[in-house]
Amino acid sequence: MVPEISLTPQMLSIFRQRFPGKIAVIHSRLSPGERFDEWQRIYSGSATVVIGARSAIFAPIQDLGIIIIDEEHEASYKNGEHPYYDARLVAQFRARHENAMLILGSATPSVESYYKAAKGEYALVKLTKRVFGRPLPKMEIIDMKSELKAGNRHIFSRKLLAGIKATLDANKQVILFLNRRGHSTFVLCRDCGFVLKCRYCDISMTYHFNEKSAKCHYCGYTVKAPDLCPQCSGENIRYFGAGTEKVEQEARKFFPDSRTLRIDSDSTSKKGSMEKMLLAFKKGAAQILIGTQAVAKGLDFPNVALVGIVSADTALNIPDFRCGERTFQLITQVAGRAGRGDIPGRVYVQTYAPESFAIKAACNLNITGFYQEELKIRHKALYPPFCHMLNIRFKGRHEEEVRKEAERVKTILNEKHDREIIIYGPVPAPKSRIKENYRYNILLKSKQVQILTEICNEMRKISTNSSVDMAWDMDPQDLL
Repeated sequence: MVPEISLTPQMLSIFRQRFPGKIAVIHSRLSPGERFDEWQRIYSGSATVVIGARSAIFAPIQDLGIIIIDEEHEASYKNGEHPYYDARLVAQFRARHENAMLILGSATPSVESYYKAAKGEYALVKLTKRVFGRPLPKMEIIDMKSELKAGNRHIFSRKLLAGIKATLDANKQVILFLNRRGHSTFVLCRDCGFVLKCRYCDISMTYHFNEKSAKCHYCGYTVKAPDLCPQCSGENIRYFGAGTEKVEQEARKFFPDSRTLRIDSDSTSKKGSMEKMLLAFKKGAAQILIGTQAVAKGLDFPNVALVGIVSADTALNIPDFRCGERTFQLITQVAGRAGRGDIPGRVYVQTYAPESFAIKAACNLNITGFYQEELKIRHKALYPPFCHMLNIRFKGRHEEEVRKEAERVKTILNEKHDREIIIYGPVPAPKSRIKENYRYNILLKSKQVQILTEICNEMRKISTNSSVDMAWDMDPQDLL
């Protein structure tokens, strides 16, 4: 199993060489007919190896012997909509039920998995060296505050620009990583302070340069980018923040003789487009690859000598207890794309928070130190793995109705479980309105998962206001 569909073709090519005619592939981009054909090959036994994303865990393979989950830390293994499931938990169940071995693989395991391995619940196997003893890339933190003080207002630091030039001159390739698509992250009027927001969501709209449009990345609502402020009719409209489109634009400006490729959900919407781009880059048809997290893990490009992380702060300030863990994982994973061939790799990590422990630990390859520090923080604040959590979500068109329904459910929970659980909320979700629906959360914590499981069963019996939707998520990966 792999976390991203983009990794499937690379994995397929490797396995098809070893097991010709025995490989089946399962993922969401298959047509119903293609999925049916693969399902039949698996069920009949003609395909004995299944490769795919999270839904592949349900493949009807006979006499199951081993389940391998690559990049086990990835949140994408949990399906966030109906039907709700975590493929890692399903894999544990299948492994026990069918007496199969389960291998969870990752260079940056989840904090929960690391904790279980440290306690001896999981057997721990370490790979301490790269293939053929190749060295790990040298990593350097670049303080972008110092760049500003020196008068550099570009999204690329001077050292990163020099590194890209030297790498291209040596006929090697570059990966530039930024986990944010679009051109600019928000549109602002400098005269009155107006920020262009989605009319259906409480989210600022992202400017897309190629389409000259502003788009909501949550509901898809799109408008033409304004020339005048919709609020004060001022002309002082500016675009702030940077996404992959802007990185590509700047790379072409500084290095016009080098071909660039951009991989994000905007550029790979057509079926097969991502596979074609990755193959083209591997064959050397482009010198600079720009992308979001789709290029951060698993990919093997031997000619890549330099990785530039344009902004390491993207996930660092999100109001989620996992923000430090995700920052550490992303930096470590994307850094691993450098120096996979015969040439040593180098990684430049640009940040406005060079003092961040997660960033320093990733750049110093201090994996053990990061997990030990993160576990201390989580133990003190009572977060997983030291408790289980249940997030109860309420949404509806009318905020007051949503709030009242959440308050009513909290009262029921307090009456039944006042000593067994800790209850937070109800409070508006950090993203409080999505697709015209107001959203409120109640977060429950308990050291005993059985209690939260009982509450899930109780939720099914609670009659709710027909205009308010209630759902719940055990051990949520996302509290936003």
